[in-house]
Amino acid sequence: MLNNTSYQIPSADGLLEQFYSSRKYSVDLIANLSAEDCQAQSMEDASPAKWHLAHVTWFYEVMVLRAFEKNFSFWNPEFAVLFNSYYNGVGDKHPRSKRGLLTRPSLQQVLEWRKNIEDRVQTLLKENCSEELLWLIQLGINHEQQHQELLLTDIHHLFSNNSLWPIYTPKNNELSSVEKPFEWIEGASGLVQVGHKGNSFHFDNEGPQHSALNQIHSIGSRLVSNLEWLQFIEAGGYDNFQWWLDAGWAWLKAEKITAPLYWNKDSQNQMLRFSLNGNTPLNPHAPVSNISYFEADAFARWASQNLAGFAGARLPTEFEWEVFAQSHFESIDDLFGKAWQWTSSNYTPYPGYQPWGGIAGEYNGKFMVNQMVLKGSSTYTPAGHSRITYRNFFPTHARWQMTGLRLAKDGI
Repeated sequence: MLNNTSYQIPSADGLLEQFYSSRKYSVDLIANLSAEDCQAQSMEDASPAKWHLAHVTWFYEVMVLRAFEKNFSFWNPEFAVLFNSYYNGVGDKHPRSKRGLLTRPSLQQVLEWRKNIEDRVQTLLKENCSEELLWLIQLGINHEQQHQELLLTDIHHLFSNNSLWPIYTPKNNELSSVEKPFEWIEGASGLVQVGHKGNSFHFDNEGPQHSALNQIHSIGSRLVSNLEWLQFIEAGGYDNFQWWLDAGWAWLKAEKITAPLYWNKDSQNQMLRFSLNGNTPLNPHAPVSNISYFEADAFARWASQNLAGFAGARLPTEFEWEVFAQSHFESIDDLFGKAWQWTSSNYTPYPGYQPWGGIAGEYNGKFMVNQMVLKGSSTYTPAGHSRITYRNFFPTHARWQMTGLRLAKDGI
């Protein structure tokens, strides 16, 4: 049903250990949050932390237990509607824009539900070790990891709307410096192999592996920095339509965009950036983040004509980025764990793509329109979740995620 026969499935014991580690990490993420913090929704594209904790529990109850547990019954049948995200095959959904209005169930009730489902999954694994069950739990673990990142990005956005500038964590390790000279590195051209191959876990949108044609190109040795973005601002980059796609210029004007999200100034006109560490002076040598595709594209056009050494700059294709990462995984330290990196590639299916069967078929394929591909991972991405073939995707205006850019250019 799920087209998963080629996957290497961990043992039940190994999978159970991953399951509990993942479930614990989700709860650890709210250790510094109040019940009120976990309840609020700052915008339609974000969700309350409580909803994230509930939705990933919904996944195990609806996708796993309902299909495999003997004498299955819902913890609460209403939760199947309240915490469904976008699975039309399951049934009705609570409106996304009104998730913050779900004051019931309480956070404590959600945590009790989580514990009930965890115990039942453990019992089920002792009774049934079929490949399909193990694969669904593996998918559930990866699904929860995605929501762990979303929980942090959504708390980041929520706290940015509070004039108290709340500090989620005092650790100042969100984005480290990239104080290195910028260089162009030749990329692999000609026919290249891209996409996932092998039997390790991957999402259906990462395959199948296939040939793609890369033209002669080079890729930047590091991510674009805050300092370079400041130069873009000071040169009037947000005020000059010539750098912007028409849709981007209309978005910029409508939303009154003048800088990356979370940039602000103090009373002395010093540039600050709000992060989960609080509102602190902008680190000029850290990679720029929280920019939209529109902003990334405009910067590349401006840099190509205005920054020394950046002539020809543009956004890389996802295939240029992927093959570059294959060759330089050990030598380039900001491919992963800093910021998701915009590409110029539309999010479309690979040749021969087949979505998973059953309910899981709604996971990725139906979003393959009006989105752009991002590669790498961010500082909010859980350890072990990223890989070279991973295809993240956002709409062109999205910038509440940890999104940055690595430049490319034609030629050597």
